[in-house]
Amino acid sequence: MILPGLVSVTFRQLTPAEIVALVRRAGLQGIEWGGDIHVPPGDLIRAREVRGMTEAAGLAVAAYGSYYKAGHSETVGLAFQQVLDTALALGAPVIRVWAGPAGSAETNAATRQSVVADLQRVAGLAAQAGVKIAAEFHGGTLNDSNDMAVRLLAEVGHANFYSYWQPAVQMDDAECLAGLGMIGPKLSHLHVFHWHPVRERRPLAEGAERWALFLNRAAAVPGDRYAMLEFVEKDSPESFLNDAATLKAWLAKWV
Repeated sequence: MILPGLVSVTFRQLTPAEIVALVRRAGLQGIEWGGDIHVPPGDLIRAREVRGMTEAAGLAVAAYGSYYKAGHSETVGLAFQQVLDTALALGAPVIRVWAGPAGSAETNAATRQSVVADLQRVAGLAAQAGVKIAAEFHGGTLNDSNDMAVRLLAEVGHANFYSYWQPAVQMDDAECLAGLGMIGPKLSHLHVFHWHPVRERRPLAEGAERWALFLNRAAAVPGDRYAMLEFVEKDSPESFLNDAATLKAWLAKWV
């Protein structure tokens, strides 16, 4: 099943309470709470507060959107254990991480090896706590293309390591569909937005044709996951509410 949600960094300017109220008003079901502003790593009191207000509103914590960069963050003072403890206080079943500090083309073999080793380590630590690890599918990381996603999953080779997915701005529909198929059962959550064919935030409804393809492909993958709105036109709550209505209508066929 694919459930509708929101990535909290869409509204960095809002408080967690305001985001919860907005998501409830929109009729979505879950929130990926970001670690940069809304639930900073190590602030366990805030994490418990946000968990409480999320659950009290009848919503789920879909994930903890950390900015832990494998092979890098430990060296600059952010310990993964701190991230994991925060995720547990938040009640997050998934921790989103970044596969290194640079893109695949800019990463040498030694650095790549250190990133892979760290992903294996954090996947193991999280598994012991009953939490999944999933790498953001994003430029500037080792998970920055279809082929690199497959390679990274194979190199890490851990049962508790997964990949997020979103349509890369430079990819056409066929490439996006191919990438979804290549990730297969390792697919975690989806980040949903419409910036095609140029890098400009547009109403989600304008992407109906391509997102029907993507969601059909994702729905064929066993298991439950969230399709979470990330960034909306003009960063406005009104645009979000419109996009939320669009997303819910699309997902209704799989409920």
